[in-house]
Amino acid sequence: MSIWGKVIGGVAGFALGGPLGAILGSAFGHAIDRSKAQRRLKQGPVSIQTRQTAFTVGVIVLSAKMAKADGMVTRDEVNTFKKVFNIPPDEMHEVGLLFDQARRDAEGYEPYAGQIGELFAHDPVVLENLLGGLFQIALSDGFVHPKELAYLNNVSRELGLDRATFERIRAAYMVGEQINPYEVLGVTQKATSEEVKKAYRNLTRENHPDTLIAQGMPQEFVEVANEKMAKINTAYASIQKQRSLS
Repeated sequence: MSIWGKVIGGVAGFALGGPLGAILGSAFGHAIDRSKAQRRLKQGPVSIQTRQTAFTVGVIVLSAKMAKADGMVTRDEVNTFKKVFNIPPDEMHEVGLLFDQARRDAEGYEPYAGQIGELFAHDPVVLENLLGGLFQIALSDGFVHPKELAYLNNVSRELGLDRATFERIRAAYMVGEQINPYEVLGVTQKATSEEVKKAYRNLTRENHPDTLIAQGMPQEFVEVANEKMAKINTAYASIQKQRSLS
């Protein structure tokens, strides 16, 4: 069963708990006690299936909340959402139910981003890829609205990512700006060539799809990881050319 089928069918929803489990229950009619679910969240290791569910529901909810940031949802944003997160056409209606529930939900994005940040606190690269996917949706109409950028910045903070990490991700995805390849790799222009190579090797290892899937990112989201790796490779190739690195 695909991750979308598991989410829609409520599989792992009870184990997920918290705000994400509660909104999943609201959308599909599964009664989940938020306070009990929150306590369950703190009782020890969380299964890969639960982490996959959290990532998936978080993507939908945070995408929906972002759609409210600039006041409207465009067709380009919806199409990018479906493409980036590889949603099967026959499951889009049900995914849309959760998306619409999140847009109607009076609660802000903070509890949802905070829960995801807690679940993936030891695997921050998974969180970086989630944020990168949100950047792709925001960019679907060719630019990021200032309110969307502010939202993405706030979500990054709630996920537990530091400012430098946010700036690195922003540098990789923003259009209409000169991309600084050093910033994409998380180093400065003063870095030695060996430091640049080390940063590139680390990012390549950390962002390999197999590594991310083992940490809880669903297989269906591999395109997000591939897009980020393409940005990293492009940045390193630019530096190689500048410095004549082998």
